Amino acid sequence: MPEKRAARLSPDERRAQLVAIGVDMLSDRSLDELSTDDVARRAGISRGLLFHYFDSKRDFYRSVVQQECDDFADATEPDPSLEPVPWLRAFIAGFAAYVTEHRRVYLALVRGAAGSHPAVEDIVESTRNILARRVREGQRRLGMPDSPRLHVAARAWMAFAEEAVTSWPLDGPDALDELGAFLESSFVSLLGALDRPVALPG
Repeated sequence: MPEKRAARLSPDERRAQLVAIGVDMLSDRSLDELSTDDVARRAGISRGLLFHYFDSKRDFYRSVVQQECDDFADATEPDPSLEPVPWLRAFIAGFAAYVTEHRRVYLALVRGAAGSHPAVEDIVESTRNILARRVREGQRRLGMPDSPRLHVAARAWMAFAEEAVTSWPLDGPDALDELGAFLESSFVSLLGALDRPVALPG
């Protein structure tokens, strides 16, 4: 059977296509298992031509991870004109919706091997910092007091939220609403307690 011929695309279109294929293929494999041969084959081009658009396999990996991280950051950016509570709910809803919709890719990239992959760890860390800034912004918008421990608390809530979203059962009709309410409650409890730590009785 003859090889499928690649459609004629501009360089930017071809590069975007290859990155999109790479992101899609991460739904069932790790970053290290992502084969440039398979990506090129799916695009209908030679492996050699793929490296006409990317300097190296590392460059391709970084482009794939950067695209996914950019999409994730965009999905969690609320409208700045919103009032504090709707702003926070939009941030949490965007976070929950994106991760649940792209759960396997998210696990492969942001939480999986890519989180410590030397080729992309700076991209992943930069994205985590963007999310942490939004957590701190939500805390500020709600009028919660500042604290020298706010950065640590923001990262702690993100880790908690990440585990909740990636593990939450989604089979019920109200699953996403229940998840959103759970994350909102945890946000208020954790970030609101910075100035008044709660001790166990006794």
